[in-house]
Amino acid sequence: MTLQLPTFADVLQARRQIAPYLRPTLLYNYPALSELVGCSLWVKHENHLPTGAFKVRGGINLSSQLSADERRRGVIAASTGNHGQSVAYGAQLFGVKARICVPEGANPAKVESMRNLGAEIIVYGRDFDEAREHCEAMAAQNNYRYIHSGDEPLLIAGVATASLEVLETRPDIEAFVVPVGGGSGAAGACIVAKTVNPRIEIIGVQSEAAPAAYRSWKARELLEDQMNTWAEGLQTRTAFALPQEILWNHLDDFVLVSDDEIRAATRLMIEKTRNLVEGASAASIAGALRIKVRLAGRRVALICSGGNLSLKQLREVL
Repeated sequence: MTLQLPTFADVLQARRQIAPYLRPTLLYNYPALSELVGCSLWVKHENHLPTGAFKVRGGINLSSQLSADERRRGVIAASTGNHGQSVAYGAQLFGVKARICVPEGANPAKVESMRNLGAEIIVYGRDFDEAREHCEAMAAQNNYRYIHSGDEPLLIAGVATASLEVLETRPDIEAFVVPVGGGSGAAGACIVAKTVNPRIEIIGVQSEAAPAAYRSWKARELLEDQMNTWAEGLQTRTAFALPQEILWNHLDDFVLVSDDEIRAATRLMIEKTRNLVEGASAASIAGALRIKVRLAGRRVALICSGGNLSLKQLREVL
């Protein structure tokens, strides 16, 4: 099946769909972070959303546009946490039965949140991709509406509204630094920023312990790789076709950082912003610090994609 690339018009429509349910998140400048990176750094607080992560924008946008037949059949998704919370939240809003496949050892706070949102939790596999493969088999067997975490135009259009809000608040932003797991957030930033001002740079950041999206972007083909990162929001073993097509066309650069850098950045964000920040989210500040010479003196938006750090992870980083 050929997927339609989401457009800027789709992002504007997504904002209309989402507006009754979500308020715009805050965009703050933190002088301490700006000084460390050597630029005017603005943090987009997606961790303030109801599920604690940016993906809920996509879940609401998609769920609001399900057909009557899809609502009757119910939806299913695979997730390490934030995508699953997004699907569960959107499904609950619109009275749809949701099933979420999670790998063994998934973040317990995120699993509890999905369950509290009314989703049926199915634990399967050692990692996200094993859970995803099981999810796809269940969807085919039971005729559920499968919601892929990346290859869904309505999800990408939904999460792109975060970048739209950034530019509505600060139209003078010169660069976005965005964490990349499957790539929907970075793809959304590309759609918005390159439409509004093609000179805006979009820079993706991924863990070197799970570099499938990075290597796929470099090679211009979909590749698999190891998936050993501590930051579960970045735990993807395979690249996703739809986000990659957008990134191939519009992403300006892609940076890899170590898990040690991500842990240090998590501590840094908690200390300097007084916000709880998960590892995937902190990857953006780790990436900004890695390329601080390139960002020097510029106005930079940092996407704080989520704050769902478990107590165990918090103890580790502290």
